[in-house]
Amino acid sequence: MPIYTKFGDKGKTALHTGKTVSKSSIRVEAYGNLDELNSFLGIIVSQIKDREIKNELLQIQSDLFEIGACLAGPGEKQHQVLTKKLKQRVLEFEKTIDLLTEKMPKLKNFILPGGKTGSLLHYARTIARRAERRAVALAEKESVLEEVLIYLNRLSDLLFTFARYINYKDKQKETIWSAKP
Repeated sequence: MPIYTKFGDKGKTALHTGKTVSKSSIRVEAYGNLDELNSFLGIIVSQIKDREIKNELLQIQSDLFEIGACLAGPGEKQHQVLTKKLKQRVLEFEKTIDLLTEKMPKLKNFILPGGKTGSLLHYARTIARRAERRAVALAEKESVLEEVLIYLNRLSDLLFTFARYINYKDKQKETIWSAKP
């Protein structure tokens, strides 16, 4: 089977339901942002040395494929399994955030993204926030699992924590943001 189908040559694509939509639709943009985040996480996975964070990022990549399929196939009953999984993943994210935060100095100020791997994780966080905004925009017009929105929100918190933790482990000093006149 060839990789190209020519179906999308006129700016249309098919959802999992078979419905044809514009490639500029909010739904396509929402799962496209997840694809971009997934690809960027692949860059981080190829470079990160911390085995636990690397394994978690690989699991997140898998999660993002499932969420993307959910967004591309609205209203399908098999999303009940995903709902349960995402609830569990959010709890795992919160536990990890709390554990890593305890190991680092308390955050008292806004910080600027920095550090070799830390800045990549901060950039992934911004992509996750954009993906969340597009999913929220979609949810304002069509049905989206609430758990998807919660997962994306907590994911960006986790990526922020990972960025701080990697910088802490690598002895990369955080740069405090300061509004200078």
